[in-house]
Amino acid sequence: MPNFNLGESIPLDTAHAVSVSLPTWSANVGYEEGEDWVVSRMTTGYPRFFIHRSIEAFANELVAKFGTKGCRAMLFPTKQIASRCVNFIRAKAPPSVVGNLEAIHLVLDATNPPSGSPQASLCPDISAVICSQEAWPYAKQYWQHTGDGVSSRRAEFCHGLFRDGLLRLDEATPTSPVPAATTQKSCRGPRRYQRPMSLDGGEKTSMPSNASPVGRGTDVAGSEVQETSQFLEERFGRNLDLSFVEPAKSAIRRRIAGALSNSKHELATSPFPEMESNTRGIVNLREDDVYLFPCGMNAIFNAHRALLGARGSMKSINFGFPYVDTLKILEKFGPGAVFFGHASESDLDSLEASLKSGERFLALFCEFPGNPLLTCPNLARIRRLADTYDFAVVVDETIGTFANVNVLPFADIVVSSLTKIFSGDCNVMGGSAIFNPNGRYYAALKAVAQKDFEDTYWSEDAIFMERNSRDFASRIDRINANAEAICNVLRADPLIKKVYYPRYNESRPNYDTCKLPDGGYGGLVSVTFHDRSHAVAFYDAIDTAKGPSLGTNFTLTSPYVILAHYQELDWAAGFGVDPDLIRISVGLEETEQIKDVFKSALAAAAAEARTDSK
Repeated sequence: MPNFNLGESIPLDTAHAVSVSLPTWSANVGYEEGEDWVVSRMTTGYPRFFIHRSIEAFANELVAKFGTKGCRAMLFPTKQIASRCVNFIRAKAPPSVVGNLEAIHLVLDATNPPSGSPQASLCPDISAVICSQEAWPYAKQYWQHTGDGVSSRRAEFCHGLFRDGLLRLDEATPTSPVPAATTQKSCRGPRRYQRPMSLDGGEKTSMPSNASPVGRGTDVAGSEVQETSQFLEERFGRNLDLSFVEPAKSAIRRRIAGALSNSKHELATSPFPEMESNTRGIVNLREDDVYLFPCGMNAIFNAHRALLGARGSMKSINFGFPYVDTLKILEKFGPGAVFFGHASESDLDSLEASLKSGERFLALFCEFPGNPLLTCPNLARIRRLADTYDFAVVVDETIGTFANVNVLPFADIVVSSLTKIFSGDCNVMGGSAIFNPNGRYYAALKAVAQKDFEDTYWSEDAIFMERNSRDFASRIDRINANAEAICNVLRADPLIKKVYYPRYNESRPNYDTCKLPDGGYGGLVSVTFHDRSHAVAFYDAIDTAKGPSLGTNFTLTSPYVILAHYQELDWAAGFGVDPDLIRISVGLEETEQIKDVFKSALAAAAAEARTDSK
């Protein structure tokens, strides 16, 4: 097993790693307490909780150039998203701290490139919300909850363009123009950046009204689009070929729909032929019913936004113990939410009573299974209630994965974090949402998406995700088998209080309703011990990678509740979530090898138990 030191990236030496090593119980507590001995050694962190060094470096440079002393900047991929962040800060922060709040927008070229060109695919624009230190916590709330922040790869690429003088302030930006010395910097790039622009006080060249956007000869603006596209292709192509971007996104969408076999012939065919079949059980599902996002939480956030746009402002239901930010989204970005924390039949009885009394809701959001207790809600009953009382159903299938379960027939929208087992390599973020074409709100949701959806999934990330996910289906069988083997080891040990796994939970019938004939019970296991000291000894001793995230190709262990709910441990305990719970994301190791790893860690816990008894 790899030996990860405190603060190292997981995987090792990976610039855009998704996890970070917290190898001891005390290191996890120290991280939550903000202790310097932990935080100062962290080279990276989970991307929605730790601002990547590449993003931070670019943000600091933008503040130095466009901000004032003491300000900070949060980076976003588009002007619209930055504006949403500004509106959130103004709505949530005290009026006294929003005085210096502003958004700036940096663009490569003002000309609108034709759809499908390399420039359109890359879209190397970036926006920043610059605010005071007092307003910063509110900007960070927006960034964490929504997943709307920039990808570290986007920040890295755009930072390079900025340093080369190839990004300029959007002409519509209310901030002062970029100094002429910056925009006229001599560099290898489009001629547009090597002569005065209207922004510099020079004469602006306009496209004739009858000119083709990709014309030649005297069509100056059209040639500039071609030139800029060629420049981007050459610059971007040092690492990845831009022509792969749209086929990669198409392949990801089809893979999520269950309509791509991953054969070399099929992947080489671009554009892909019409989808003829899929594994989702929805015959009329199309590729354009699948939407890609920069991370899973952003898929949830945008599903919520789409439903508010399609159905109007109503409270939602968070059904089951939630991943930390799902409930925050429903509470902070709309009229609020009703929370049913156990996902039990009793909770459904209470919900049904509220519905019968006349209460109405926008949507019910749930996970299948839930995190970290792996409880599965009764989707069949939820679907019947939704049809009777007119609310949407949004199911997060991240943990179950569509290789094991099929939840789309029960849902209006299915969301997933592609960062997890779909990718497996722990080096790229991604998220998805599927609109069920047979859902009651499908037409309204598609109309909202047609108007508001922005494809902010960064091109490099999409290419990495496509490559990582090619063997997704074949990895699941090994992970399912390893998880069951680990469960057998844990369930046989007298120090263990409870093992949480869909196969052994009381809600197994609900899981089996959605389980595919060849599916298993997934790669996530949670465990509690009778004594906290035994849990600590087990965690400190276990020879796996230890850090946040799940669904990695290697086994990854975490004291999940400490990391996710440190400020609300009593609240979590009220829903049966033990503060000392350890969550295990099972990987692809040889089965006997990973069993031995767990037996050794249990032996360390047993030694601690013997010490305690003396």
